[in-house]
Amino acid sequence: MRVFSICNYSFLIVLSLLCIFPLIHVLAMSLSSSIEVEAGLVGLWPVNFTTDAYAFVLSKPEFLKSIGVTLQRLIFGVALNLLLTILLAYPLSKEVKAFPMRTFFAWFVVFTMLFNGGLIPNYMIVKETNLLNSIWALVIPGAVPVFHVVLLLNFFRGIPKELEEASHMDGAGHWVTLFQIYLPLSLPALATIGLFATVGHWNAWFDGMIYMNTPANYPLQTYLRTIIIEQDLTVLGSDDAIRQLENVNPRTTRAAQIFLGALPILLVYPFLQRYFMKGIVLGSVKE
Repeated sequence: MRVFSICNYSFLIVLSLLCIFPLIHVLAMSLSSSIEVEAGLVGLWPVNFTTDAYAFVLSKPEFLKSIGVTLQRLIFGVALNLLLTILLAYPLSKEVKAFPMRTFFAWFVVFTMLFNGGLIPNYMIVKETNLLNSIWALVIPGAVPVFHVVLLLNFFRGIPKELEEASHMDGAGHWVTLFQIYLPLSLPALATIGLFATVGHWNAWFDGMIYMNTPANYPLQTYLRTIIIEQDLTVLGSDDAIRQLENVNPRTTRAAQIFLGALPILLVYPFLQRYFMKGIVLGSVKE
């Protein structure tokens, strides 16, 4: 048992270091001078410390605009995800005698998780509903994350039925029971699916590339993808901005953008970790 614990902890430590080192390397590159970065002298510590890359990135209105679009997406998207997930998971967590159509809707929900119409039909729906090039094109198509619904309804089923029966005996309806009993007891689960939704919206880039017609409406990850992967400098705007890029090493600039893109999630996760550790056992056996 002791040997197993040593091997297990050693493996987890090595795995954690493999995940952390690339991020530290990107941070070191973003804080190093362009000459040392091009020469390959930067490892896990900045060489000739400088914040010029961050000053350049934060001075670009396109970068700040993309952050604003992503923040709007987070506010509307996460709120809508949580609301619709709660409203769908609560009735699906009831027994058949309390909700006779539960089986039909449960299979309907699972079907949507396994099959979809594909990229072209999704694009046509967004286009015909006049959502193209708007923030709602990034929010509404994924407003009901089915996996989150499954997690939350399993958590709801673990709440003692006696609490619901007592609330009904006191004259409370389903709305009061949901918002005053179920939700306060479901904070770990809500924090978990809220974290999943936040990370999903923050890291999403493909829908922004598909549904946005102008680079000015790109969310952050789509903007970074255009700059980093395609190296399309036209999204930077004017010719003066492109010439200004010549004074900053593209590798340090991209490193700064990557780190700034990951920083909000790195800051939010520690505050939600204690809820996440409780909510990760959704659907497990409870005494």
